[in-house]
Amino acid sequence: MSLAFRKKVKASLIYPTLLVFLVITMFIFMITFVVPQFAKLYDQIGSKLPTITLFMLALGKAAQHYLLYVAPAVALIAFLVWRWSKNDAGAERVDRVRIRLPILGKIWLKYQVAMFARTLSTLLSGGIPLVPSLETAARTITSRRIGKAVAASVVSVREGKGLAKSLEATGVFPELSTEMIEVGESTGALPQMLNSVAEFFEEDVQTALTAALALIEPAILIVMGAVVLTILIALYLPIFSMGNTTSLGG
Repeated sequence: MSLAFRKKVKASLIYPTLLVFLVITMFIFMITFVVPQFAKLYDQIGSKLPTITLFMLALGKAAQHYLLYVAPAVALIAFLVWRWSKNDAGAERVDRVRIRLPILGKIWLKYQVAMFARTLSTLLSGGIPLVPSLETAARTITSRRIGKAVAASVVSVREGKGLAKSLEATGVFPELSTEMIEVGESTGALPQMLNSVAEFFEEDVQTALTAALALIEPAILIVMGAVVLTILIALYLPIFSMGNTTSLGG
């Protein structure tokens, strides 16, 4: 179930990721190839150009001249950021920023809680004691913040405190998740309740992600349309102005 859920979440992100890639690719193509062609045309005509057209032509010339330098620099920066995100300090910083993101941050947090609950439930159902199960679950969590919170709760559990109270003390886990875990502890059905926590948050994540994507995808299309429209207006405005001038002169 956990693997199927992960695949479902990843599949949901393919379309918006593809849209973002298309927007960036289209913008680079228009700025580096289309705009310079219009620059040659307007250089031959030699007429006075609107400010927005001058700006777009200057941007196109700069992009065409410096693209070979900018592209490797961006790739190098992306690689260095990726390497930095793999060490402890970088991963924790990236995770902190990711959790604080509006809308998507809560979805990411709930997704990690669902993965933790599913893993811990599986380990406990297999007969592994609570403390070793918690230590294993802490190492398998992608989120560094939640992983550290689980690792910190291990100390409290070893001291005899309940799992729900230990997780609640970290201030990371949603209140509903700790309340459900507390019910599972008090009834002696902790693995089953953890499984219920996982199912609840997986469904919540899927619903929230679907709603978020329903807003994000039109926003990306609007941005795409606005970029194309702005570039086209900037490029064709002088031609329209020349047409009007010619018709008035006639």
